Amino acid sequence: MDPDRAAVQEQLDALNETALAGGGAEAIARQHAKGKLTARERLDSLLDAGTFRELDRFVAHRCNDFGMDEKRVPGDGVVTGYGRIDGRLVYVFAQDFTVFGGSVSGAHAKKICKVLDLALKNGAPVIGLNDSGGARIQEGVESLGGYADIFLRNTLASGVVPQLTGILGPCAGGAVYSPAITDFLVMAKGTGFMFVTGPDVIKAVTHEEVTQEALGGASAHTAVSGVAHFATEDEQAALAVLRALLGYIPQNNMEEAPRRPTDDAPDRLIPELDELVPANPNRPYDIKELITAVADEGRFLEVQADYAANVVIGFVHLGGRSVGIVANQPSVLAGVLDVNASVKAARFVRFCDAFNIPLWVIEDVPGFLPGTAQEHGGIIRHGAKLLYAFAEATVPKITLITRKAYGGAYCVMNSKHLRADYNLAWPTAEIAVMGADGAVNIIFRQELASAADPVARKAELVASYRERFANPYRAAELGFIDEVLRPAETRARLVEAFDSLENKRDRNPPRKHGNIPL
Repeated sequence: MDPDRAAVQEQLDALNETALAGGGAEAIARQHAKGKLTARERLDSLLDAGTFRELDRFVAHRCNDFGMDEKRVPGDGVVTGYGRIDGRLVYVFAQDFTVFGGSVSGAHAKKICKVLDLALKNGAPVIGLNDSGGARIQEGVESLGGYADIFLRNTLASGVVPQLTGILGPCAGGAVYSPAITDFLVMAKGTGFMFVTGPDVIKAVTHEEVTQEALGGASAHTAVSGVAHFATEDEQAALAVLRALLGYIPQNNMEEAPRRPTDDAPDRLIPELDELVPANPNRPYDIKELITAVADEGRFLEVQADYAANVVIGFVHLGGRSVGIVANQPSVLAGVLDVNASVKAARFVRFCDAFNIPLWVIEDVPGFLPGTAQEHGGIIRHGAKLLYAFAEATVPKITLITRKAYGGAYCVMNSKHLRADYNLAWPTAEIAVMGADGAVNIIFRQELASAADPVARKAELVASYRERFANPYRAAELGFIDEVLRPAETRARLVEAFDSLENKRDRNPPRKHGNIPL
C-alpha cells in the first residue's frame, strides 16, 4: 500500500479505536461494577445482530472553558445511529456514562436531534437509552439549549413515529422531560433513576431525607407516579421489553401494525368463559383471565401493570392483528374509574389511535370512585380525558360488556354514543344508571319508609328492578348493544368484527387540535 494511503488508514483506525474505547478501560470497569452495560453493549443487545450503523462517531464538544479543550473524546458521550429490530428499521441513541458521565453538551444534543430528525423523515421508530449525569455544567446555557432542541423534536415526532425510552442509569433535572414526552418508558431496577431534583437538593430545600431509589427508582415511577410503564429486573430484560413493544406497533402513523403469524384458530371456542363471571354480582374476578383466554396463544403484553390496577391496558394479537386493550379490573377496587385509572387509560387510547391500532374495550364498571379526595383531585377533569380520548379516536373500536356498566362510567367506557363500532355484551351484562340496590333506595324511598316490612319489601323491589334492568336486553332493544353473545364465542366474534372493520374510514372535523381537559 502507498505510504500516504497507509497513513490515512492508520489515522482512521486510530480515531475509530479511540471512539470505540469510550471513557477507557477503567471507566468501563466502573460501569460494569455498577451492574450496567456500556452504551455499545446495550445497542448490541437491543438490535438485530450486525445491523447497527453508527452516525457521528467522531463528533466532539466545542467547549474550551475549564480545561475542557484538553478533554475531547470522539462521540462526546452518546452513541447514535440506526439498525433493525426483527428486520424493521429503527433509529437509536444510547448515552455513554463512561464519557463525561453521559452529560449532555451542545454537540451531544445535536447528535440526538439528528437521529430524531432522520426518524421523522424516514417514518421509523426511535429508541433512546438514557444514562446521563445531566446537563454539562461547563457549557452553561448551550447544554440547556440542547435539551430544548431535543424536547421540540420529541414533541413534533409525537403521534408521527413511535418513541420508546429505556432508563438504564440516572436521568435528572431537565433531562427527564424528553423521556416523559415519549410513548413508553422502561426502567431497569436498581440502576435506572428519574427525578427533577435529587435527594441532596431536596434535603437542602425541604430537609426531607430520601434515597435515590425511593425518590425516583423504577418501582417509584411504575407504581406511584405512573411516569414509567415497565420496571424490569435488569437491563437485558428492559431491552427485551423494548423489542417486544415494537412487535405491536407500526413504523409510523401512516402504516398498520405488523401482523404476527399464528396457528391459533380464529374461531376457537372458550367454554371456560361461560363460568368466568360469578353469579353473585358483588364477587370479583380477574379480567386478565378473559384477555389471555381470547388472545392469540394467550400472549398479553400488559402496560403499567403496577399503576392504577383498577384498569388494565396493554397489547394482544387477535387473529394475528395487533389490538390495544382497555379493561376495567373487577378484582381491584371493583373496577371503578378514578383519577389515576382515567389518565392511564386515556393516554393509552390516544397512543393506539395515533398509530392505527384497533381498540378492544372490556367493561365491568360500577361507576367512578366516590369521595372528597377524588372530587378535589379533579376526577371530573381527569374522567373527561378518558371520555375525550374515546370520542376522538377513529380507529376500529369494539366494546364488550361482561357485567356492570353503570352511570356515567357506562358512557365513558367507549359506549355506542362515543362512536364505538360494535358494542357486544355477555348475558351477565347489567346496563343501568346505577345498581339495583341504589336505584330502589331512590325510586321507592317513600314506599319503603311506610312499608310494614321495609327489608322484605326492598328485597322484592331489588329483585324486580334487577330482572327488568340488570341485563343487556333493554340496551339491545335501543340499538346501544349490537349483539348479546355467549362468552365462549368471544374470540370468534372479536376476530370477525375486527376483520370487518379493516377498511374503516372515520375522521374528525377539520381543526388545528382539540382542547383536551389537561
